[in-house]
Amino acid sequence: MPAATALDSVEEVVRRRGADLVELSHAIHAEPELAFAEHRSCAKAQALVAERGFEITARAGGLDTAFRADFGSGPLVVGICAEYDALPEIGHACGHNVIAASAVGTALALADVADDLGLTVALLGTPAEEAGGGKALLLRAGTFDDVAVAVMVHPGPADIAGTRSLALSEVLVTYRGKESHAAVAPHLGVNAADAVTVAQVAIGLLRQQLAPGQMTHGVVTDGGQAVNVIPGHATLQYAMRALDADSLRELEGKMFACFAAGALATGCEHEIDHPAPPYDELKPDPWLANVCRDEMRRLGREPLAPEYETQLPMGSTDMGNVTQVLPGIHPVIGVDAGGATVHQRAFAAAAAGPSADRAVVDGAIMLSRTVVHLAQDPGQRDRVLGARQRRGEARS
Repeated sequence: MPAATALDSVEEVVRRRGADLVELSHAIHAEPELAFAEHRSCAKAQALVAERGFEITARAGGLDTAFRADFGSGPLVVGICAEYDALPEIGHACGHNVIAASAVGTALALADVADDLGLTVALLGTPAEEAGGGKALLLRAGTFDDVAVAVMVHPGPADIAGTRSLALSEVLVTYRGKESHAAVAPHLGVNAADAVTVAQVAIGLLRQQLAPGQMTHGVVTDGGQAVNVIPGHATLQYAMRALDADSLRELEGKMFACFAAGALATGCEHEIDHPAPPYDELKPDPWLANVCRDEMRRLGREPLAPEYETQLPMGSTDMGNVTQVLPGIHPVIGVDAGGATVHQRAFAAAAAGPSADRAVVDGAIMLSRTVVHLAQDPGQRDRVLGARQRRGEARS
């Protein structure tokens, strides 16, 4: 198929299915579900591709709310990641409904050219991005083993082709002391809540010495139940972020010392658990990001210049784990939320508004056309296929 024909074809499919994709986005938005509990959203994301003839593998990687939907049999396997988990209390304030719908649109578009371009289109339902690391778990389970390139798009306040992110790890810190009456016999108690206070004071002082790009933030999830009882149990949940994995490991060592200080000062015991896999920093493929940037401009968008992409405040994503293993991109597509940004209630409202609806369609067009450019460029196609072959050889 001529290059122009394939590029036009995928765009035509997305525009023709635009109403269905927006309806899917709104349906997921209307029923927000938390990490690993996205049963309705997972089913909704599969419906349109199942009708198109995709082969559905439920419970991909052993995760109840993950799936893989395949179409075609070409050697170039393209993974399209669909997120659909929401946030506690504020619903789809990160716009994962937009991500899921644009991923489905990309898959439907590429299915129409899969045979001509030698593609296998793999729509990957990836749960628990906000908490739990679904993609990291799917990587470990081998779901990405045959994938040569992975793409997805995330809504945000601006258009960014070569999006970066911070490495992240989360911990749950439990302190165990001894209950006692707070007035009758406080000297017989060992105060777990005081251990939390000491740890947080130590963390507050540590912040002055954090390296550039390092940050930490947390909440007290249990600090006692009654004012007249010395708390014998308390817990902290903290996230740590850094520019890369090495810096993150350094930060963890300092933070763990702060947690230990709380136990030492109060006589408590403490333990540190990791509730989810760590998130690696995003490593966008430069060639794919450049093509995606051009596609954004073609759609009338104004993506940030490459030299400014690393200067923005960054969050974290388990898509970083994927891009550390195989070529991929995680562009941000702009949504007008009246000045609000992700993880704010106003962004949740905007994620089902007209600007987000446009982002669903534009996102699917730019991703599908980026993949077409890759498939029709012999040098780049060989590059990603060669990288996949080397990964397979390394595993064996």
